[in-house]
Order: sequence, then C-alpha cells, then structure tokens
Amino acid sequence: MSVGGAFKISAHGVSDVGMRRDHNEDSFLVDLDLGLLVVADGMGGHAGGEHASRLAVETIQREVRAARESKGGTFERPSGIEDSPLPDVMRQAVEAASAAIFEAAQADPELSGMGTTVTAALMDGSHAFVAHVGDSRCYLLREARIYQVSEDHSLVNEQIKAGAISPEEARTSRFKNIITRSVGFERTVAVDLMGIELQAGDRFVVCCDGLSNLVADGEILALAGEEPLVPAAERLVALANERGGDDNITVIVARVDPPQGPPSEEGRGKLRGE
Repeated sequence: MSVGGAFKISAHGVSDVGMRRDHNEDSFLVDLDLGLLVVADGMGGHAGGEHASRLAVETIQREVRAARESKGGTFERPSGIEDSPLPDVMRQAVEAASAAIFEAAQADPELSGMGTTVTAALMDGSHAFVAHVGDSRCYLLREARIYQVSEDHSLVNEQIKAGAISPEEARTSRFKNIITRSVGFERTVAVDLMGIELQAGDRFVVCCDGLSNLVADGEILALAGEEPLVPAAERLVALANERGGDDNITVIVARVDPPQGPPSEEGRGKLRGE
C-alpha cells in the first residue's frame, strides 16, 4: 500500500489449530489494498466461535471498503491523527460486526452466546489506527523495543492493575482465558481506539492469546523484529506449539517500509479459509 509518497506496508499472517484443539476458531485478514489487518479469536463452541470470528473479519473488511468507496479522496487524504476519519471508520466497523454476530446468534439457538475478540489495524500510509476488543493484542516494534498498543480486556489484567497478582502470576492463572469484553455477545460494544504515527522500520504484530500466553514480549521482539515477514510469523507459531500449543495460534507480522522500498504482495487480501 502506498498513498501519495507515504510509507508502504507489507504483511504476512498465519493461523494454526495448535496442539490440543481439534478445530480452529480464529480468523484473520491481511488486506493490503485497504491497509487492513485483523485478528479475531472466537468463542462459543465449535460452530459459534468459528462463525463469530469469521463474521467479524468479513464485516469489518466490508465496512472499511464501503467507507473508502463512499468517502473517496477524503478517506486517503493525508491528515493528522486528530483529524483523520479513520478512527470513526474502525469504530463503526467493529460495532457493525458486533451487531451482525449478535443478530446471527439470536436467529440460531446453536449459536447462542457466541462472540469474538477483535484486534484490527488500519494503515493509511502515514498512521496506524488500532481498534481493539478482548484479549488479542497489537504490538508495535520500534527501534529494538516492543510496546503493547492494546490493553487486554480480561479478568487477569484487571487483577494486575489492582495489584492483586503479578504479570508472571497472570500467565499461569486459571482465570487467564476469562475476558471482560467481546464483540457480538451483546449488540453494542465499547471499542478501544489508538492512533500511531508511522516511522520507517516499524513492525507490528497482531496476535491472539494463543501466542501471547506462551511467547513472551521479548521473544516476539527477537523473532519478529529482524526476520523476514514469512519466517517471522511461522517461527512465532512454531514456538507456541513447542510450548504446548494449548489454544489456536494466529499472528500477523507487518513491516513499514519507506516510499522507495520494494513493494510486497505478501498476504494481499488473504482471509483464513480461502
């Protein structure tokens, strides 16, 4: 993706069932035409979780595409973080996904109670706008440091903030899979939004908790910070599997290149299951 001399974005995503599950309830999207990356970790049983995550990804992609088509040049015109229309686009896209999942669950008793996490990044060539619900994560890797952009909506994170447990204790807590906010469990949802001014050399990692529960932030930095995108994503998944792979594992690794950098076709328009 390149707009008006802006940075180019390359990305690659991988999703794996893991070592202990018999089906994959995660979905992901890498759409470089839109500059859109999405990871969704579904819940609600075999049919419900997979349906919720896929519906979330498809709805967000459709809503973002429709917004770009309707807003025309306004959508891609360079602007500051405060003036950009993209945060509203992302919020509305996730809200639409929540309504769609909720309505599908109401229409089919077998899907009752389904929901999904959503962590999505929309890049306009100058900025990244992250929309987040649940405990999937977005990391920024910059100048040999890693930053967790998103905040987990989880019980253990609430306990950490309250000083009840340490981050180390959270990794082994029996409550680590309990999330406090999800997309689709109710018709409406509160969406966290973050804006980041891009720099050449930035990398982003968007992943589900099947990765972050088993691979430490420093290890994500080491593997995703320097490796080419494809082996970086695959090695992260392999490491989580080596440590037990007790959940589905999904990760997207993205790189921000300067305008004169080489174009990439990695992951263009890729949706898990296609």
